[in-house]
Amino acid sequence: MQASQETPEELRRAFGHLPSGVVAVCALVGGRPVGMAASSFVPVSLKPPLVSFCAARTSRTWEALRQVPSLGVSVLAEDHATLCRALASSAEDRFADVRWQAGESGAVFLPGTVLWLECALDSEVEAGDHVIAVLRLRGTALFPQVRPLVFHQGHFERLGSSQPPARTHASA
Repeated sequence: MQASQETPEELRRAFGHLPSGVVAVCALVGGRPVGMAASSFVPVSLKPPLVSFCAARTSRTWEALRQVPSLGVSVLAEDHATLCRALASSAEDRFADVRWQAGESGAVFLPGTVLWLECALDSEVEAGDHVIAVLRLRGTALFPQVRPLVFHQGHFERLGSSQPPARTHASA
C-alpha cells in the first residue's frame, strides 16, 4: 500500500464502501424545524451515554442546530430515501412536505423511524474539513418493528432482505 494520493472524489468513493445507517438531526430553531441528514452517526459511550456524528465545518444547518439546547436524532427507516435526500439538500425549507413533531424541549423527531434520541450537544472536535459533534443522550424511544435505511456505495439500500434490494442512487 502506498501513501494516499487520492482525490476527494476517490476518497468519498472508497469511504462509501462502509455501509452505514442514516440519521436526521433536527430541532426547532426560531420556532421552525431545522434539520440535516448524517450517515456518520455512531454510539460512543454508555457511561455517560454519548453518541456522535460528523458535520461539514461549512454547514450552515449545523451552525444553527449547535446553538439550541436540545436535538432530536431520528434513525431513518428503509422507506425514507426521499426524506433523506430532502434533509441532505440545500433547500431553504427542507420540511415543506415532511411530517414531524417537536418535543417540549424543542427537539424535532420524524414519525416512522427506527429510533428517536433526544440529545444535547456535549462537545465538538475539529477533524479536518468536518467537526465531530458529541451528543449527550437525554432520552430514547424505540420502534423495533421498523427496518433501517442503509447507505452504501452512494446508494440507499435495505438491510437483510432475501431479495436483491431496489438500489436508489443517493444524489438528487
